[in-house]
Amino acid sequence: MAQLDDVITYLEMRARPALPRIPAPHAKLALIRAENCTVSFYRYLYETVGTPWLWYERRLFDDETLAAQIAKDTTEIFVLYVGGVPAGYFELDAADPRETELAYFGLIPQFIGRRLGPFLLQAAIDRAWTRPIDRLWVHTRTFDHPRALGYYQQGGFEVYARRPLRFEDPRTRGILPRSLHHPRLPPLE
Repeated sequence: MAQLDDVITYLEMRARPALPRIPAPHAKLALIRAENCTVSFYRYLYETVGTPWLWYERRLFDDETLAAQIAKDTTEIFVLYVGGVPAGYFELDAADPRETELAYFGLIPQFIGRRLGPFLLQAAIDRAWTRPIDRLWVHTRTFDHPRALGYYQQGGFEVYARRPLRFEDPRTRGILPRSLHHPRLPPLE
């Protein structure tokens, strides 16, 4: 079975950053919390945003397990809409009372390149710091968007660890499409 080499980069911020505000890049934006998010809508967001970047872990959850995960009191999912259409989302996990993880963050591919990423990241950071926390953290991987690490750093996150990882290519098990192309992925034979 094909194995993929990856590096996970962990970033954190220990205080709300004092950065200039990022104006909304479009007039018709709405950021709405997905309260009582359905499994089908969550799967749509996760798969549409994450498939190009090799996100597969939550695809392994059955509906009951996923429903329990996204229904936790400590989980918040916010969806960015542009002109009424979902354009991206972020998920915060506040299970630890003094810290919050930016668990998932991304844009639907058709909305990448429209200056929405920094705006959405600022919204995630702002939301996380509405609680009395000591730390906000996130991780990114080799297979995430090539600008992800830089965006996190521009948003005020600092790298605190890196960890190499080797895992089975999810395309070989049918978890992701065999035809999935990524600049860092070898083609499947």
